[in-house]
Amino acid sequence: MAAPALSGRAGSSGSLGNSPTMAAGRLPHGGGPELDFRSAARMEDLNRLIQEFSKHDQREYDDQRALEIHTAKDFIFSMLGMVQKLDQKLPVANEYLLLSGGVREGVVDMDLDELSVYARGTDYDMDFTLLVPALKLHDRNQPVTLDMRHSALGHSWLSLRLFDEGTINKWKDCCTIVDHINGTTNYFFSPTLVADWFYQSISLVLLEVQKKPQRGMPRVEKVERNGTIISVILGVGSSRMLYDIVPVVSFKGWPAVAQSWLMENHFWDGKITEEEVISGFYLVPACSHKGRKENEWRLSFARSEVQLKKCISSSLMQAYQACKAIIIKLLSRPKAISPYHLRSIMLWACDRLPANYLAQDDFSAHFLLGLIDDLQHCLVNKMCPNYFIPQCNMLEHLLDETAMLHARKLSSVRSDPAEHLRTTIEHAKAANRLTVELQWRGSTNNLPSPQSDAGGENQPDDRLAKKLQQLVTENPGKSISVFINPDDVTRPHFRIDDKFF
Repeated sequence: MAAPALSGRAGSSGSLGNSPTMAAGRLPHGGGPELDFRSAARMEDLNRLIQEFSKHDQREYDDQRALEIHTAKDFIFSMLGMVQKLDQKLPVANEYLLLSGGVREGVVDMDLDELSVYARGTDYDMDFTLLVPALKLHDRNQPVTLDMRHSALGHSWLSLRLFDEGTINKWKDCCTIVDHINGTTNYFFSPTLVADWFYQSISLVLLEVQKKPQRGMPRVEKVERNGTIISVILGVGSSRMLYDIVPVVSFKGWPAVAQSWLMENHFWDGKITEEEVISGFYLVPACSHKGRKENEWRLSFARSEVQLKKCISSSLMQAYQACKAIIIKLLSRPKAISPYHLRSIMLWACDRLPANYLAQDDFSAHFLLGLIDDLQHCLVNKMCPNYFIPQCNMLEHLLDETAMLHARKLSSVRSDPAEHLRTTIEHAKAANRLTVELQWRGSTNNLPSPQSDAGGENQPDDRLAKKLQQLVTENPGKSISVFINPDDVTRPHFRIDDKFF
């Protein structure tokens, strides 16, 4: 079925067909540049700004950075193996899902209210989300039975009756108990109690690991409980990596509540197989607005979204990333809109609009303005359907005054998108500069990289030489200078022409 708020199938005008974005066009007889009707911004200028943001936002990894990422990932996976050995609760053969981007980036549908504020550049350089199954139900012959009687749409309680006696005994201490009149006891898997156990186990393992440090081992800079998420920041060489680790329940197959979605036509039809899209789903530890936190889980289709992302054009993804960066800053208070709402809106747009339109390389500006229009439309109507469960309105709980406050903020963006893009570009540049500065501070303090001996004497000079060589290569014909403050030799500064880094 089509989304209630964003009606219309692929190729139709839909309820947003008369938005200001659609009024953008070229002047008659080729008499001038293409303009956005609402803001009078030149589309080519907006496209250029989006491209510039993408350049600063995308992190290109050299061999050293790739090695550091691999080292951190291996450390996290080894840590989880040690957690499994503590009390044998986690499955021995487990299947993690590693996603690029932290929970704050909207890679999974979780509430952001309880999360600490971390910023790229200040707190970390790269961020990831890791879904770790505490329980698995992967028997395809067994129907996916979820107890949704006590939950809002898109949420469920999980009874351990689905599992064997051994599993129940392992997890009893992480369950809430309901005694029935007939004398039977039902154990419901508790997301909050599971998160408590997971945080304690991870903290215990990391404490033991740090008692016997090994050469090249990542530095554990932070371990923090954020609601039902465990956030770990690791330092490897000169890089800092944020891992948001989420305990989940993993299912193969497809839930009955989302069966009707499979009956509709979708933008990915013919590009990937249905088997790839419906290979499984998760329950993540997040509850509905009025749900019981100790019992309620939220359905997540993160595995399917990884597949769908393959079918989205690069120009639309660039527009989505730029729009996401704008709303993360603009709509951060009060917490009402998460980047996951924007992701759902983008997926609905893919279903609504013709594929050849979305595939145009020079239409990033159109897509950005369209996403802003759609998000504003959702706020005004307090209606944002879940892509996989369209009957589930993700903004149903939103207060009228909060919805209108955010809609007015988006209106200011829509009136001057170029200025908001420039601000977003400056934020990305500042984060990158801070990352470089902290990397140099770390390198001059002799922080070991995974492939070097700890405290190697020549490491800082080598890195400085490599950095200079890189700057010379990337900036032919420009004046390059290095300034070192004699009162703080840990902070070299580079000047290329009149710009400092």
